[in-house]
Amino acid sequence: MSPSPIAPRPTADAQGGLSPSTHNFLTALASPTRQRIMLLFASGAELSVGEIAERAGIGQSTASHQLQLLRRGGIVTPRRDGKVVLYRADRDGMSQALGDLQDYLKVCC
Repeated sequence: MSPSPIAPRPTADAQGGLSPSTHNFLTALASPTRQRIMLLFASGAELSVGEIAERAGIGQSTASHQLQLLRRGGIVTPRRDGKVVLYRADRDGMSQALGDLQDYLKVCC
């Protein structure tokens, strides 16, 4: 039997706070700029940093930084196509992060 592609993530640390992965997910959602970027992937699009920057009305370095935070939060995933890196929504990562958040909320609240 092969291992699951997404390893289970703890939802709370030893003191009962958010796990780093859940914190990263919430951080990724917290910015209006990142929310605009997320909407670019709603139709299943794969986009380069340049395309994301243009469509979101931001610079390429800003887009790269925002994508790094979205990747860390499990919201987007990259794929290399030659010299170009294309980004798309990471539906499995988002589902895992939402499940972790739900588990946390059941315990804390």
